[in-house]
Amino acid sequence: MNVLETHALTKAYGSKHALDALDMHVGAGDIYGFVGKNGAGKSTLMKIAAGLIDPTAGEIALFGTTRAAMNPFDTEFSRIGALIEDPGILPTYSALENLMCKAIALGIPHPQDQCRDLLELVGLADTDHTRAKKFSFGMKQRLGIALALVGGPDLLLLDEPFNGLDPEATREMRSALMRLNRERGVSMVISSHVLDQLDRMATRFGVIRSGRMVREFSVDELHAACMSSVRVKTADPSRSLALLEERLPGATLRMEPDGSILVSGASGVRPAQASFGGAATDASASGAPTTEDVSRALAEAGQMILELTLIERDIEEYFVELMGGTDERA
Repeated sequence: MNVLETHALTKAYGSKHALDALDMHVGAGDIYGFVGKNGAGKSTLMKIAAGLIDPTAGEIALFGTTRAAMNPFDTEFSRIGALIEDPGILPTYSALENLMCKAIALGIPHPQDQCRDLLELVGLADTDHTRAKKFSFGMKQRLGIALALVGGPDLLLLDEPFNGLDPEATREMRSALMRLNRERGVSMVISSHVLDQLDRMATRFGVIRSGRMVREFSVDELHAACMSSVRVKTADPSRSLALLEERLPGATLRMEPDGSILVSGASGVRPAQASFGGAATDASASGAPTTEDVSRALAEAGQMILELTLIERDIEEYFVELMGGTDERA
């Protein structure tokens, strides 16, 4: 079952469309990496899903129930925790008091126990009676995440949750979120410009551009699209394909329309260049045959090689291609 699903969801402000016939599918148990440039519509989608604003047109379904209009008092919204844009913090209250206010409003049994557990989870257990207005930006971000977790939601909507966190805090927060997903089955939609953090935790991705969904794909599909591969063209393509199938067991082979053969590693294997910021030069680390492997297999069989090329694609570049352009809607 999808915990969040939209069909042709549209939000217009006058003549400007923040969302434009958006289709989105978040399955139960997904950590959904929501990727797009500033102004692409990520926050607008989350606000609609959280019941904060109404869509102009289209449908949204939460936990299998379709809503044509949003009512924040509907049962489905009690199952959602959200951190969208700025966390709603009471500045003159401590972190514990902020959490207690929400816990009591929700009628949670033994609220103090849950609130102290959440402060421990986000690394704010030692803040004591410090007022939230004295917190750093990163501490306020942690408190915002803790507030989103009050009540044990089944779906978390987190808009740039790693903003303001140092590398150690980011790692700890990522681990905590993954533990919630793994141990409690909490589904999550996380938007972030820190793509390498999303790559380490997301099970599924959606890329939005100018209010439209460009593509949705699983993490395995992402890495298959970016896998190192070798393109080879020979004088006898059909014979070469048969030889490569025999001599490179486990490799994925595909004949291209121009007669060249694309040789890559086994499906579902994360490639070496999955690290962001530059493709790896060692394709063999992904299990993909190297140019030497392909060349040797064909040369030993007497095949004439006309062209041999190593193809590598960095994941960050792939996302940038999907996001497209340099300007987005405000």
